[in-house]
Amino acid sequence: MPNRLAHETSPYLLQHADNPVDWWPWSAEAFEEARKRNVPVLLSIGYSSCHWCHVMAHESFEDQQTAEYLNAHFVSVKVDREERPDVDAVYMEAVQAATGQGGWPMTVFLTPDAEPFYFGTYFPPAPRQGMPSFRQVLQGVHQAWEERRDEVTEVAGKIVRDLAGREISYGDAQTPGEQELAQALLALTREYDPQRGGFGGAPKFPPSMVLEFLLRHHARTGAEGALQMAQDTCERMARGGIYDQLGGGFARYSVDRDWIVPHFEKMLYDNALLCRVYAHLWRATGSELARRVALETADFMVRELRTAEGGFASALDADSDDGTGRHVEGAYYVWTPGQLREVLGEQDAELAVQYFGVTEEGTFEHGQSVLQLPQQDGLFDAAKIASIRERLLAERAGRPAPGRDDKVVAAWNGLAIAALAETGAYFDRPDLVEAALAAADLLVRLHLDEQARLTRTSKDGHAGANAGVLEDYADVAEGFLALASVTGEGVWLEFAGFLLDHVLARFTDEESGALFDTAADAERLIRRPQDPTDNAAPSGWTAAAGALLSYAAHTGSEPHRTAAEKALGVVKALGPRVPRFIGWGLAAAEAALDGPREVAVVGPSLDHEGTRTLHRTALLGTAPGAVVAVGAPESDEFPLLADRPLVRGEPAAYVCRNFTCDAPTTEVERLRAALID
Repeated sequence: MPNRLAHETSPYLLQHADNPVDWWPWSAEAFEEARKRNVPVLLSIGYSSCHWCHVMAHESFEDQQTAEYLNAHFVSVKVDREERPDVDAVYMEAVQAATGQGGWPMTVFLTPDAEPFYFGTYFPPAPRQGMPSFRQVLQGVHQAWEERRDEVTEVAGKIVRDLAGREISYGDAQTPGEQELAQALLALTREYDPQRGGFGGAPKFPPSMVLEFLLRHHARTGAEGALQMAQDTCERMARGGIYDQLGGGFARYSVDRDWIVPHFEKMLYDNALLCRVYAHLWRATGSELARRVALETADFMVRELRTAEGGFASALDADSDDGTGRHVEGAYYVWTPGQLREVLGEQDAELAVQYFGVTEEGTFEHGQSVLQLPQQDGLFDAAKIASIRERLLAERAGRPAPGRDDKVVAAWNGLAIAALAETGAYFDRPDLVEAALAAADLLVRLHLDEQARLTRTSKDGHAGANAGVLEDYADVAEGFLALASVTGEGVWLEFAGFLLDHVLARFTDEESGALFDTAADAERLIRRPQDPTDNAAPSGWTAAAGALLSYAAHTGSEPHRTAAEKALGVVKALGPRVPRFIGWGLAAAEAALDGPREVAVVGPSLDHEGTRTLHRTALLGTAPGAVVAVGAPESDEFPLLADRPLVRGEPAAYVCRNFTCDAPTTEVERLRAALID
């Protein structure tokens, strides 16, 4: 018989609806039940495409005996971290403070007042490698609750007090200057892996936000080292197994230092961020590889993540059926030489083995290989390789596909909108811009209420119950601002303004300018989460700083500019010390230091060739964070177009920076030069 999760919209929660565990969703009623029964709460947090979440669910939550013990002695609460990032953040901070590490599935035991007192991540069904079994943990916690209640509540109270005291150093509420950004670059150079690209050791994550900083820093200063690190990292990732060499798109991370074996789940946020990075790398260098990867990643998102309503689904699972009924990680993506011979025949299989780095012993498990593009001498017949790719992709399409988490998350759709709008504009792909517009339209129709408050998620055209958090407001505003620049439709600037007004009113500390992840009127947790560092995607804090800065450049709004500068104070404090974890903040700081530049392109219409050419030139300018407005001279679509006439009847571009404007120009080369030096 289904439990209480059967009525939820989250695919992750629905995966547990038939467990014998009597799950509750996160709710006041669940904690009231724990108080009434005088038992602790088991809080289990995960997400739909998490491999070890599936493993623990199968081993423990589907086990009848374990479920009976849980149901007798605990109130069990299941949370989708992607729906409730605020709940996840608060308890992840506690787990990391207590154990020095974190991850998912996250397993936390709470008092009925939601105060944590015992922590872990994955627990096996039997003791393993020094880890207790899940049953042993449950029995130990139950015993402590029954026999040492005072000690348990004292520990819980101390943890909550310690969390409350973990204040963030905000710096001096000023934007980082030349010195801090140079120090951040130097610190990144020390952690850079020159042999393999990227930063640090295994596991290795795509450093999307840091790459944006490196590209902007190079654009502003000409620092060749910054561009080299970005270029080499992008090339290594694109040639590695972390990139899907057949279907495009990136996996979550590489388990090794060489980008060979991925953790196979594909997340919307990674692909949105990386699509934009490769598009910006092409803009800076003209790299053909960057162009190909940007377009293939955009096509992957539209082809495999787009929902029937026009939004973008959250993720594809790492696991899929290997053809025997077993769910195995990577089964959809890996190949043996024998499988290649079956599909391609002997001769083409030999070529594929060489081209994609497939070996007899395998680069993954059980003699299987993840396809790569190793650096090789010699030339390959492009038409022959294209034919091989096509046949392998067709064969792969017949395999059982990984599951898809169809939940539409506002923040990640905002990132996808920005990536698709810009990629479509750069490479003359109006279909990608249309996909961005459709997703933006869905967010406005389904996720925004009359007061422009955001709902975090939707599924199958139905809005979820959870309020948007800071990253939702910031990333959706970022997407809308990119869409405004690309389409010339001022309504997207207007919507971005509505969202950013909420950031100022409901997420910002008036005195310090610090930002909170949840709104002042949101559900009260044991701590109001507040984290300026990037995780898998930009932090809400630094994403808001970047969007506020762009909006201020578009409108001249002093409150938005001041809020952005205050928010960037934390980057001044953290950038030189931990640049890998505040890359988006460093990128926003580059924009602030550069101006950012404001470009107004006026012309008879966007269909006019002269207008179109100047507009495209403006979009392809590499000046960090430059904003672009385009429209007719009498248009009221954008504030930047006010009092900007044609020049001798011709379309013209106006470039301003730091309250100073260049003379308007009708010449493409002069505009290009104004957006480089």
